[in-house]
Amino acid sequence: MRKKVIFKGTLLPWLLLLPQLLITGVFFFWPAGQAIYGSFLREDAFGLSSQFVGFENFTDVFADPNYLAAGWNTVVFSSAVAILALGAALYLAVQADKAIRGANGFKTLLIWPYAVAPAIAAVLWLFMFHPQIGLFGRMLNGLGIPWDYKLNGNQAMTLVILAAAWKQVSYNFIFFMAGLQSIPKAVLEAAAIDGARPMRRFWTIIFPLLAPTSFFLLVVNIVYAFFDTFGIIHALTGGGPAQATTTLIYKVYVDGVQNLNFGSSAAQSVILMVIVILLTAVQFRFIERKVHY
Repeated sequence: MRKKVIFKGTLLPWLLLLPQLLITGVFFFWPAGQAIYGSFLREDAFGLSSQFVGFENFTDVFADPNYLAAGWNTVVFSSAVAILALGAALYLAVQADKAIRGANGFKTLLIWPYAVAPAIAAVLWLFMFHPQIGLFGRMLNGLGIPWDYKLNGNQAMTLVILAAAWKQVSYNFIFFMAGLQSIPKAVLEAAAIDGARPMRRFWTIIFPLLAPTSFFLLVVNIVYAFFDTFGIIHALTGGGPAQATTTLIYKVYVDGVQNLNFGSSAAQSVILMVIVILLTAVQFRFIERKVHY
């Protein structure tokens, strides 16, 4: 039997919610409000004076070809990271869920990369694919494949995509494993008795039942690619070469911290926040219809 709790008055519920409300207000609403306010101002490099310019910062941002190029880089980068991280995690989870010797050891090893900080993950990939000191970088050049991600924009984008996806695979793997273990084994055994091959069982039983988990991870991975990959890009390529790996979040850093253009940086932050909100809303509005809970 379930016991229903009824609070006498509203003071206690508000006190219980107060810590979370304070955290949300201090770390989300206050910075968001400051960014919106700063996007309508033009400040000098030292922050000593400011001038209200209305929507001029937004107009300048959309007229900047470098910002439009960063937007396209973000679309390519986030799409590739989400697809690669989700696909690899789902495949590894399905394989690890099988009754094989040492499965628990494989599961533990696959979870470990999630504990690695983004900047450290970038350094690991740098030491592997650096054209002079990297193991695989030197190997590719030795095989006659010209590899230098510091000079080739396509190679640099490929490298940051692989590094960011590798960092996120462990997170996705945990949720896919939980989803797979919640699927009744009797259903799969009945399908096997009826003659369904493993691939058919996956597409007709396993994958549809993983739809809620996949939808949740799709949203999380898009947000991850937009925001949490700054450390990987900064440590691995620094947005180069020739801004080939500069994404929207990294351009906010370049304009605000390096170029000291606070108004433009704040406007870009607001635009990025709106993009993520709209993208998440579209995902919940249209993609969720195809999810069966």
